[in-house]
Amino acid sequence: MYVVTGGAGFVGSNLVRALNARGVTDILVVDNL
Repeated sequence: MYVVTGGAGFVGSNLVRALNARGVTDILVVDNL
């Protein structure tokens, strides 16, 4: 499982996109909007 903090920001959202492109689906995104 990957935990991405700040997932709504530029770096976090691109990190999640890159992980998805590699086939990773077990991602938890955490952000304080």
